[in-house]
Amino acid sequence: MTSMTLDPPLTNPLPPGSELVAGVDTHKNTHHVAILDLVGRPVADREFRADGRGYAQIVAFLHAHGDVVRIGVEGTGSYGAGLARALTTAGLTVIEVARQDRQARRRRGKSDPLDAHQAAAAVLSGTDTAIPKSGDGAVESMRILLAERRSTAKARAQVMNQIHALLITAPELVRQAFRALSGPRLVNTLAKTRPGTITSPDPAVVARQTLRRFAVRHLTMQAEIDLIEQQLEMLVRQVNPTLLSLSGVGPVTAATLLVAAGDNPERLGTRASFAALAGVAPIPASSGQRTRHRLSRGGNRHANAALHRIVLLRMRHREPRTMAYFERRRSEQLTDRDIMRCLKRHVANEIYAALLNPATDNPVGRELRARRQAKGIPISVLAATLGVPYQRLRRLEIGTRADPELEARATATLEQISPPLAA
Repeated sequence: MTSMTLDPPLTNPLPPGSELVAGVDTHKNTHHVAILDLVGRPVADREFRADGRGYAQIVAFLHAHGDVVRIGVEGTGSYGAGLARALTTAGLTVIEVARQDRQARRRRGKSDPLDAHQAAAAVLSGTDTAIPKSGDGAVESMRILLAERRSTAKARAQVMNQIHALLITAPELVRQAFRALSGPRLVNTLAKTRPGTITSPDPAVVARQTLRRFAVRHLTMQAEIDLIEQQLEMLVRQVNPTLLSLSGVGPVTAATLLVAAGDNPERLGTRASFAALAGVAPIPASSGQRTRHRLSRGGNRHANAALHRIVLLRMRHREPRTMAYFERRRSEQLTDRDIMRCLKRHVANEIYAALLNPATDNPVGRELRARRQAKGIPISVLAATLGVPYQRLRRLEIGTRADPELEARATATLEQISPPLAA
């Protein structure tokens, strides 16, 4: 049967000095490169190995055919990550292109040369393209640590589920011994038990031995998670301590948002771009005389979940701006679910500003603590006066969290509060 899909010609001579674009179809073991002129005519294409030597050959291949102004690479966050770094190091402009959808592939067919040609054509048309993450700094280290943490947390939850499942079906004496315990207390108690190592056919003995091994495994995974979070906090403070000054943002949440933006957050040109990346940009769904928007289901779901956690924490701690916004929007007959969607977009705008303007250092509140103690004002009294949780003010004072806004408010409040009279 004759194929209806024809590969583009391999060569097309051009006058010297002509500008070109290229596209790369990336795979695990090979990369296929296609070069087009600015009119879209094929110039050359060739397959290379996906390793360091192949990357050098690709760079030489591009330079040999002329002035390649832009290169579209598929999968810059997976199979094309190494190639994208090599091309950037060589001084070439890399553009991330989306893979063809199924409809286009059914219509045009699929092969490595065709996919590479389509990637170059996407660069020419400017459709479905973006600036890729550089992936060569501390944020890349955060991505690796977050992937490890998610895996470990999932395994820890699975172990906890196995403990509960075994306690349901274990002999009554075993169930009775641990019936009143739950959570960390249950795990710590099980890890301290001494069921013995002698092989026994008694189900009660085997159940106790298994429960102890489960508990030890759970504690080991918890220790790994604690170590990962310490590394994440150190990296976040190095890269962008401003994020930690925002209400509801902890080290894991800050790292998640930094990873979504990448080592080069300036690639996100507008607040709307970051909102779309985080999946909080409303999608137009209007038709005829009806004008409406629907919730975006795309974007980085980890970043979307991080924004959701920030909103929940601000609501739990009754952050003044959040509660005022809630009351205002409720008066406009909006549901709580719709209000949370709006809040996530506002938080995304706040995060975007912090991503582009990181603090040069991490301001602390040790001087604030000294002034408060000099006046003899308890920290609980100052926190109640400011309308903030006690722990938030404490973290500011001991220097574990940056919060310039709270520091300024606390300083102004201390100037107005008179010290308590001596008894």
